[in-house]
Amino acid sequence: MLTCDEYLTPISLADAFAAMAAHRGRYRVIAGATDTLPWAREGRAGDVNIPVLIDVAKIPELNERQIGDRRVRLGAATAIQRFLDDAALARAMPALPRCAVWFADDQIRAQATIGGNIVNASPAADVNPCLIAHEAVVELVSAAGTRSMPLHDFLLGPGKTALQEDELLTAIECDALPGYGGSFEKVGHRRSLVISLACLAFSVRLDVDGRVIENTRIGLAGVCPVPTRLREVETFLRGKTLSADVLEQAADMPLHFVQSRSRQEYRRDILRGFMMRGLITAAKRAGADPPALPQDLEAAYV
Repeated sequence: MLTCDEYLTPISLADAFAAMAAHRGRYRVIAGATDTLPWAREGRAGDVNIPVLIDVAKIPELNERQIGDRRVRLGAATAIQRFLDDAALARAMPALPRCAVWFADDQIRAQATIGGNIVNASPAADVNPCLIAHEAVVELVSAAGTRSMPLHDFLLGPGKTALQEDELLTAIECDALPGYGGSFEKVGHRRSLVISLACLAFSVRLDVDGRVIENTRIGLAGVCPVPTRLREVETFLRGKTLSADVLEQAADMPLHFVQSRSRQEYRRDILRGFMMRGLITAAKRAGADPPALPQDLEAAYV
């Protein structure tokens, strides 16, 4: 059983920092709290007691959403469900709605927050490869002030981040990608509430004829300690005309990123297949000219 002695619900950042200072070393910050029970169960036997839970979900700054043509700012308590029911957000971040569909189940998706998924720093976290591809920057606030850093610098390894004890992750800012087609591919041991063995996020922009790849953003997670931007693949694809040969070459390029100690060949196989399917699906959603997509590959992978 998981228990706590005190459950605090600050309604301002000042209140949250006061609570953190008063209970230093004895608290755990939550928002959606969907990972709290699994965290308590991991590697433990019997009952787990957390002296103080500090629920920051009601703090206004953590719930803001600003969506523009060039930039998006999301409060850390933004629920994953928002990527499905906010049309403007879905247009600006085209891979995230596909990611949200895969994210646990309806109840968890309504509670789980983008900030929580980030600070847990799981190699299999779903939103992180999407955000890495959007050049996300995290905002970290303490009673002493504010600092920002790229998400790829914030995530240090499995379960490790640059967050200091007296800080809260308050917001995420990233590029908006309207006009891109998005896709998200994921596989795990089971279909329901699946934890990723590998996942990829794709955003693709084509020329007006739907035949030339103007730009791509690709994020990879689940096969390496931290999410990774596939910049080499993006550079290779930029300016290329859609063809079977181009897609095959791109699909082979990131296989060396598989660093897991188990099931490496399986992960490489699914990574290659996901590269093919993700690129084809994102290109279709970006308005690809149907004859430009290799029909045999589309039939095999989509």
